[in-house]
Amino acid sequence: MNTLIVLLQTTPSGGFASFLPIILIIFVFYFFMIRPQINKQKNEDSFRSQLKKGDKVVTIGGIHGKISVLKETKVILEIANDLKITIDKQSISRDKSLIEEKS
Repeated sequence: MNTLIVLLQTTPSGGFASFLPIILIIFVFYFFMIRPQINKQKNEDSFRSQLKKGDKVVTIGGIHGKISVLKETKVILEIANDLKITIDKQSISRDKSLIEEKS
């Protein structure tokens, strides 16, 4: 315990050295938490902008269906014969054809 106090007292108190730990924490947060989230959001936005009529998709809630009408912010999704629901475009999670290829 005494050595820790001695080490803390002998370190220079001022200038760049005092901000170094804060800068390192910000650097770690950016590259390991913020940047991957930004890239994921860009990929999702790109996916949603490329949607077209007839695509088979899965919603965030797990509903599987085919896009029958695509509007600017809304999508009419056909989930069964003559059964259509209107959902927000942001609630589309992924492409169903990619899921079918993996299984």
